[in-house]
This record gives sequence, structure tokens and C-alpha cells, in this order.
Amino acid sequence: MIGIIGGSGVYEITEKADNIEKKMVKTDYGDDVEVSILDMAGKKVAFIPRHASGHSIPPHKINYKANIDALKQCGVTKIIATNSVGSLNENMGPGSFVIPDDFLDFTSVRDKTFFNDKVVHIDATEPYCNETAKTIASCGDVIVGGTYVCTEGPRFETPAEIKMFKMLGGDVVGMTGLPEATLAREREMCYSSICIVSNFAAGISPEKLTIDEVFEVMEIKQAELLDLIYEIIKNLDADKDCACLHALDGAEA
Repeated sequence: MIGIIGGSGVYEITEKADNIEKKMVKTDYGDDVEVSILDMAGKKVAFIPRHASGHSIPPHKINYKANIDALKQCGVTKIIATNSVGSLNENMGPGSFVIPDDFLDFTSVRDKTFFNDKVVHIDATEPYCNETAKTIASCGDVIVGGTYVCTEGPRFETPAEIKMFKMLGGDVVGMTGLPEATLAREREMCYSSICIVSNFAAGISPEKLTIDEVFEVMEIKQAELLDLIYEIIKNLDADKDCACLHALDGAEA
């Protein structure tokens, strides 16, 4: 099964479904998760709104472990995530779709691993699924490659922080991409992100940053994004083998 973890602008994905079944998935991580099982393009798709209904959960309070575990229990093998981001790269302007291939994790208080009771070191040489990224690239107008910087939030970053992230090689910055990507790897699922650039980051943008511009860009790009996700679902082979599906091989002490 294909999994979709959607942020802003993706909640309407259910409108493209031929059939919808909602189910509560019990997890061992503090929350049960509502998952919508969609019939789309002749396939089964499991959809989770990352911020819950009404966009009510802030990024630093999302139960990433419960969400990933719920998708695994549903039989998901490949995850497509969407993330709203600010840009540090003049070649990735507002409205761009960026498929990151690396990340810098600057979160500080999140529970980042399923393995708190034994020693497991997953490889992160290729932290996102390259095979899934190839499928995404074949389905629409996207920028392939770039480093995603994840901050704790919920505040936006300072100009000095953005300057530092840029010096370190960051291209886009957001608050929801991690530990989601690494938790998916620990559960041996393919994971790729579609980053939607809503603005240039602090110190690069001449304007004060507001959440309004994030929602404005998402509203403009929503139809294009939903069409892209639909094409990905049509073309992504959920049964295809991949190194991500064997991430624990050689990882356990």
C-alpha cells in the first residue's frame, strides 16, 4: 500500500478518491491514529493529515512515531510526504516543488527513534528513497535534489540561523520533515518528500514572515500538487523491492 502524509493543501486529496474508509489504528506510542483508506487510480492509499483535522497540532507536538507506526500496520511500503518550506536557495523560489535528497536536523526535543531499548544504527547515506524520487520526477515539474533543514518550531527562524543553515549547505527549511523520514527508515518503508516552497526564508525575504503567505501559496499550488500526487500514485509500484525495505539489515548490534 502507498501512504500519504499530508500537510497544508493536501487534505483535499480525499476528493480524488473513488471510495473512502476511515479507521482508527491503535499504536503503542501514546495516540491512536485515524487513517483514511482511499481507492485511487486502482490502488489502495493510506492517508494521514499530519496536523490532524483542522490543522490543529503544531509541528513540535505531532506524534510522528504513532503516525509512522499506523501506516506500517496498514501495510504501507512507500510513503509520499508533503512539507511546506521556506527557501534559502534563489533557484528554488516560491511555488517550486523540491524533492530533497539530504537533510540537516536541528530539532531538539522530539522522540527520534523507535529503538530506545536496544542498539540499532540505521544507515543514512541516502536518507530519502531515491527510487521513489525518480518516480516523482517523472510525474511533474519538480526540482530533484536539495538539502532540507528541519527546525523545532513553532517560531520561524532568525536571519542569523538562516545564514548559518545556508553556509552549511541547506536549501529549504521547514518544521515537519524530521524525525518522520528516519522513523520511516527504521520501519523499513520507502520515504520521499515533496517540499512546497511558500516563501524565501528570514533575512532573504524582504518581508516579515507570516503563516498567511504559506496558506496563500498552498491555495495557489493546491490543484497542481494534488494532480502530481495522483500521478505518483498511478505510477508508483508499491510492490517493487528497494534497499529502504531492508534498512535493518546490518543495523542491529
